[in-house]
Amino acid sequence: MKTKSYKNTDLEKKWLLLDASDKTLGRLSTKVAFILMGKDKAQYTPNSDLGDYVVIINAEKIKITGNKDTQKNYYRHTGYPGGLKSTTFLDMIEKKPEEIIFKAVQGMLPKNKLSKTMISKLKVYEGENHPHVGQNPIKIEL
Repeated sequence: MKTKSYKNTDLEKKWLLLDASDKTLGRLSTKVAFILMGKDKAQYTPNSDLGDYVVIINAEKIKITGNKDTQKNYYRHTGYPGGLKSTTFLDMIEKKPEEIIFKAVQGMLPKNKLSKTMISKLKVYEGENHPHVGQNPIKIEL
């Protein structure tokens, strides 16, 4: 019995459209990470990037449960001593709502050389409009 190994050029990648309005952040991001890795396909190979492109709209309408809206913090460092900056979820949803979904999905991808190409296939937008109409994304429900 032989195991078939697939390459990036063997499969055609689809474009998928997801609406994030009234979806829970964790449940949405696990499904998106699953699609970006290509685990939803029968041809899944861990050492190849076989996942599809994902376009997420309405990022500002994402929901979280519990008290996370006031307790959840996002951290970044400036690179200087004492340069740790933190932002709450409520501030992020006002200023950069697409960054919330991006960071959640990025944390669920594998930490290897393929993660950069996988996350580059994720496109997150605030509002209904997106510039990927020419790719004819298929609208799916999760």
